[in-house]
Amino acid sequence: MVRAALFVPGDRPDRFAKAAAAGADLIILDLEDAVAPAAKITARSQVRAWLAGGGSGMVRINARGTTWHADDVALVEEFGCPVMIPKTESAGDVFGTAYPLIETATGLLHTREICAAPGVVRPAFGSVDLAAQLGVDPADRMALWHARSALVLAAASAGVGSPLDGVTTDLTSSETLREDAAHAASLGFGGKLCIHPKQVGPVRDAFTPSAENLAWAEEVMAAATGGVAVVRGQMIDKPVVDRARRLLRSGGNPDGARLRNG
Repeated sequence: MVRAALFVPGDRPDRFAKAAAAGADLIILDLEDAVAPAAKITARSQVRAWLAGGGSGMVRINARGTTWHADDVALVEEFGCPVMIPKTESAGDVFGTAYPLIETATGLLHTREICAAPGVVRPAFGSVDLAAQLGVDPADRMALWHARSALVLAAASAGVGSPLDGVTTDLTSSETLREDAAHAASLGFGGKLCIHPKQVGPVRDAFTPSAENLAWAEEVMAAATGGVAVVRGQMIDKPVVDRARRLLRSGGNPDGARLRNG
């Protein structure tokens, strides 16, 4: 399960191994925003060398309509690695094992069909780009509340993984990062994009169920008999059991059953 996904610039091969060792669930080899136009071809060659040498990661390609898009697509298809697709605005933009990045108003309005496209694992939220288009502050949680919730609903409706939230650009405040991650988790996001290794730990923590929540989920699963039960004064029926099972799976139990005593 990907809770923390860490970007690494595609033209900085000296950072690839460091990023892979930083504790992130997934590294994103970035050929797009992190790479200047003059370095795009070199970056692609360096990412190819990393993948050919046995390195792993997802590749963020350059958007459709750019000079580099076709060759980036060829690279991803050559190695069969997951792909982050920037500026995704329709299901036709999706290919491969895809993490479509929703970062435009058009993309947001088409999110349901994008999430339902073959190959989509889960969407990701491009909060900074969308905020720029809308003319709002990307750090203003209220301004992007609707967009985040719409993305969560679309992913759930399409039956794909919970979205990855956008980056926190403030690298000076660990509190801001924790608050951003907690806010995204409260809305139904399943993880977050990171731009520095020091963000990985706090992000993973924010999207990992607490011991208290896991204990509650275990009690619910123990009490579940197919009918209605009561746990801690709360009525327990199928939707509550489903939530408990999901919490246990998020906590590392793939079967969603009780972690103790079977």
